[in-house]
Amino acid sequence: MSHEREEGLTRRQAIVAGFAGAATIAAIPAALSGAAEAPSDERLAPAVPGRLPVVFLPHGGGPWPFVDVGMSRPEHDELTAYLRSIRALPKTPPKALLVVSAHWEERVPTVMTSERPPMFYDYYGFPPASYTIQWPAPGAPALASRVAELLGAAGFESATNDARGFDHGTFVPLKLTYPDADVPTLQLSLKLGLDPAEHLAIGRALAPLRDEGVFILGSGMTYHNMRGFRDPNARPVAETFDAWLRETMSLDAKERDTRLAAWTEAPAARLAHPREEHLLPLMVVAGAAGADRATTAYNGSVWGIRLSAYHLG
Repeated sequence: MSHEREEGLTRRQAIVAGFAGAATIAAIPAALSGAAEAPSDERLAPAVPGRLPVVFLPHGGGPWPFVDVGMSRPEHDELTAYLRSIRALPKTPPKALLVVSAHWEERVPTVMTSERPPMFYDYYGFPPASYTIQWPAPGAPALASRVAELLGAAGFESATNDARGFDHGTFVPLKLTYPDADVPTLQLSLKLGLDPAEHLAIGRALAPLRDEGVFILGSGMTYHNMRGFRDPNARPVAETFDAWLRETMSLDAKERDTRLAAWTEAPAARLAHPREEHLLPLMVVAGAAGADRATTAYNGSVWGIRLSAYHLG
């Protein structure tokens, strides 16, 4: 099950239409009062030699880097530069990429098993060039088996899918990060129910992969209310939730994960995420990080809305 229909004309119209509703706007001042600034002193645990970092990245809107979707040039260039920079983060080239995309949900965590995953253009209403984008990375069937093994050891049922292709939560950002599409890539679904504690536990189960040459990436957005993009009234909501999230991600692992599990209690939480599928990849990444502390690697904007990316390890 996926949420590709959300990327259609209705979503683009919603972006343009703006973030309406007096109740929503009235809630912003109260949310702002709960915001906290991230501590400037981020004490990081020493890196383990050979262990790959984990990353949560914002994938932007639709096929934004490759067709004109109305993003400003400074925003476009800043996010493009950040996504390109991720390739240099691992000290050794990864053997494979494991991507948790916001755009795939299944009853149980599910992995792609195709040796040559097709493209899955899970968006609608964009220019024709949007449906010719290619990112022909090889699949990683052996890694799929290892993921299932680790999930099973942690008590999670899992499944496989040999037909699923790379959705835009994977191919859009990674076409910038790995333009040659030369690293075997496996996509892992979210679990229906979107329970944050479960997704933290899924990440913890997958942590051993970091010592096996696998680069784990969560692809989502730290703000995802489609009615808010391009609406100035939504910016305080995004700023408020982003400040809480940056503070949370700067904490030690136990406190960080406790707060992430209760993310709906954060100021402006449900205004920033009416539905949380774009936040849940962060939970998997945080779980896989273990004791590693996070750094805010990107803090920019898309259509005027504040977004962040996190690196751990």
